[in-house]
Amino acid sequence: MASKAGVSGRRAGNAVRIVHLTIVHRPDDVRIFLKECRTLAARGYEVVYVVPGGELGTVDGVRLHPIWQPRSRALRLAVGAPIVLRAALQERAALYHLHDPELLPVGLVLRCLGRRVVYDAHEDLAAQIQSKHWVPHILRKPIAALARGLERFAARLFSGVVAAGEDVARAIGSEGVVILRNYPLLEELPRSSGLALSSRAPQVVHIGGLSRIRASRELIQAIALVPDELNVRLVLAGSFARDGLEAEVRQLPGWDRVSFLGWSSRAQIGAVLADSRIGIVLFRPEPNHFGLRSNKVFEYMAAGLPIIGPNFPAWRALLEGESCGLAVDPTDSAAIADAIMKLLRDPRLAAEMGARGAQAVRTRYNWERESAQLLSLYHRLLPGGPAPVADRSSN
Repeated sequence: MASKAGVSGRRAGNAVRIVHLTIVHRPDDVRIFLKECRTLAARGYEVVYVVPGGELGTVDGVRLHPIWQPRSRALRLAVGAPIVLRAALQERAALYHLHDPELLPVGLVLRCLGRRVVYDAHEDLAAQIQSKHWVPHILRKPIAALARGLERFAARLFSGVVAAGEDVARAIGSEGVVILRNYPLLEELPRSSGLALSSRAPQVVHIGGLSRIRASRELIQAIALVPDELNVRLVLAGSFARDGLEAEVRQLPGWDRVSFLGWSSRAQIGAVLADSRIGIVLFRPEPNHFGLRSNKVFEYMAAGLPIIGPNFPAWRALLEGESCGLAVDPTDSAAIADAIMKLLRDPRLAAEMGARGAQAVRTRYNWERESAQLLSLYHRLLPGGPAPVADRSSN
C-alpha cells in the first residue's frame, strides 16, 4: 500500500511533498501550474512540477523539475514515460499527480511501488482519439476502445481521479471521481479597461488554439460576411495547428480583417480582452467537445464580454441559462456572422450579457471556489498534510 506522508514525502520544515507530472503541457500551463500547483503551494504543500521545456528554479512557491522534451509525437510516446518515471522516483514524493494519458503506465508502476497516485483527466480520451486527424480513420474506434479500457482499469487502481468536467467523469466511469472544472482565477484578468463595451472598437477576440476542429476556418469566413460599415476586427491570440490550415485561411476574404497575435502571454491576453467587445469560442461537433470544459468561455465571462459559442446542449445551457451569450451552429459561417452583427448592433444587449457573465463568475464559476474540491481530495489522501479551507469565493 502507499507509504504514509510522514515517511518519504516530508522534507525539512515538515511540508508534505507532492509532484505534478506531464510530458505534454507547458511550464506555465493554466490548469496545472497557475491553478493547481500554485493553490497547493499556497496551502502549505511542497509542490514540484515535472515538466518538459522548463527551467530549474522555483516560481510562486512551485519548484520546477525540467525534463527533456521529445520533439515528435512518436518520440514522446516511445520514451516519454521512462523519462517522467525517472524524474518521479528522484523526487520521492508523498503523492504523484498525473496530467497526461500517456503517463498512465507511469502511474501504474508508481502504484506497484506503493505510492499514492492521482490521475487528472483533462479530456474525454476515447472521444478525443476519434477526432485525431493523424490517426487513420479505420483505427480510431478500436484505438479509442483500447484507450478507454486502459484508462478505466488504471483509474480503479489509482488513489484518486480528477476530471475536468461531468462528461469526462462519466467516460472514466470510476466511482468517486472528483470534478475540478476549468474556472478562471478571479484576480488574474482585468474586468474592463474602464471603457463601456459600446465605446470600444468593434473587436471580436478568439483566445486559444486555431484548428479545423475549433472551427477556425468557419470563423474567418464569418468575419468576411459582416458588413463593412461595422468595421469589425477579429483578434486571434493563439497558434495554428501544423496541418496546413494557416496557409489556407490566409487566402480567405476575411483574413484582411484579422489581427493575428500568435501565442500570447496571460498579461497580453488580459489586455486584449479589456479592449474587446465580444469573446468567441467554437468547436465543430466532435464527441470530445460536446462537454463544457473550455476555460476560455469563463475567462470571457470574467472579463465582462458577451460570448458566442457552439449550440451544443451543455454550452447552450450555460449561455442561455446565464443569459451571457449566443449559441450558434459552429459549422455555419452565416450564423456566426449573424451573432456577431447582433451583438455589435445592440450594445445594450451585449453589455447586459457581459455584466451577467461577470457576476456569475464572481459568485459561482471561479477557481477560488472550485479549488476546494482539490484541497479536500488532497486532505483525504494525505491526512498528515494541510487541512482544506472554507469556500473563498465572493458572495
